[in-house]
This record gives sequence, structure tokens and C-alpha cells, in this order.
Amino acid sequence: MEILVMTDTITGLHAVTLHIRDIQRARRFYTDVLGLKEISFNEKANRAAFALPGTSTILTMHIMAPGEEGREPGTVSGVVFSHPDPAAACEEMRRRGGTITMQPQLVEIAGAKFTRAAFADPDGNEFMISNRSD
Repeated sequence: MEILVMTDTITGLHAVTLHIRDIQRARRFYTDVLGLKEISFNEKANRAAFALPGTSTILTMHIMAPGEEGREPGTVSGVVFSHPDPAAACEEMRRRGGTITMQPQLVEIAGAKFTRAAFADPDGNEFMISNRSD
């Protein structure tokens, strides 16, 4: 009998990359509205990178080049950020000029209760924010 050994295919998350339309507008949103720390900016390449608090993962973005593969600007979804109080975070984002696309709501899934909401960047890329801990 042959024993199969599973090999890890994913061992972590280094970065999440977004295509955006306007690098300066995106930089203002991610620093001024979300409060992320910019860790690099290459004006010539229209690229920026931001630290994600509490992780070693970075959020990178650049203007999509003609013919480049990947998701068009404004079509990203499914990235979930965390905050202990999503309602307060959304209120602060709104105060700073951000767009909340789904108001905070209490959710119960498989016995877990948590609050989640959604917001969008200037290009329409949509992100969730949640206090789910499991």
C-alpha cells in the first residue's frame, strides 16, 4: 500500500495586489481614509505598497498596464479586514470621506456572531471589515 504525503501548497500570504486607475487618489485613500502606513512608492512605475497592521502582509497597488492580465480596477472583492468594532471603523472612514457600501450588521453563521460591513476605495474595489475571530 502506497502512502501519500501531502505537501503544503500555501504557506502564508505575502501581499494582496490591486489594480487602480489613479495612483495619487489611491494613495490618499489608503493613508488618509484607512490610515495605512505607506512603505514604498515608485512614481515612475505608478506603484505603492502599504503595511497591513498586525501582519507581515502588504497591500500593493499599481495602474494596470495595457494588456496586463488580472482583475480590472474596481472589480476586487472578497478581501476581509479586521477591526474590533466595525461600526466605529466605518463611522471613522465615512468621516474621513470614505464610502460605506454595506452598513454594519450583526451576522450569525454556524453559531458564530460577529459584525461586518463593506467599504469601497475610489476605484470601486470593495472590502469587508469584520470583528469575526474564528
